[in-house]
Amino acid sequence: MKYFIYTIMALSLAFIGISASVLNFQNLTEGESGKALIVILASICVIVLMIILLISRSISKKHS
Repeated sequence: MKYFIYTIMALSLAFIGISASVLNFQNLTEGESGKALIVILASICVIVLMIILLISRSISKKHS
């Protein structure tokens, strides 16, 4: 399960990298740049959730 979580985190980082290359800093909220911004924010949320999952799993292993 731990390797699956790390794989999801790596894929999220890849999505951030790909979407960052599409960004147009003149108009961040229009067209493809707006979609890329949404993907970047969603990927950051996924990374935060996976970190929370890893921490909660380590805490539950210590208490069992």
